Amino acid sequence: MVVLKPRTATPDLTIDTLKGSWSLAQQAPENFTMVVVYRGLHCPICKNYLRELSRLADDFSAKGVDILVLSSDTEERAAQASSEWEIENLTMGYGLTAEQSQAWGLHRSAGRGITSIGIEEPSEFTEPGLFLIRPDHTLYWSNISTMPFARPHFKEVLGAIEFAVSNNYPARGELV
Repeated sequence: MVVLKPRTATPDLTIDTLKGSWSLAQQAPENFTMVVVYRGLHCPICKNYLRELSRLADDFSAKGVDILVLSSDTEERAAQASSEWEIENLTMGYGLTAEQSQAWGLHRSAGRGITSIGIEEPSEFTEPGLFLIRPDHTLYWSNISTMPFARPHFKEVLGAIEFAVSNNYPARGELV
């Protein structure tokens, strides 16, 4: 399994979104691109998590952060999540492949049937991750999980971004 190191170039990421094709190589944010990987339509925790992000999207934009959320879901499931979760203001990617997930050091799981909200899990899907990527496409910070719960709170991420930018705080965790 790949472990991405801060201060190193991130893997290429080109993905389809509900708003068209998206490529990390073409991103030029003021401070960071934030890539948020969620489990998919079947995940009730993802719904609440992304709704919070949606409410804070303007705050992230004001801090110079562009946002992409993505999953292994199909276009149809991503569109359903975007609409039903009322998060249309977020750029929602879909079709994250096993190879892309592995290149980013993300964990994958096998589906286990119907979830607590009555939606079937896909046969395979990617577990959550959050990445802050500098405009030069190097990794600044990441958080990778094997479970749907205990993810970084977006208000805390906003505060951390403000501190990091204001203090020119370096990316940490770069040693092997």
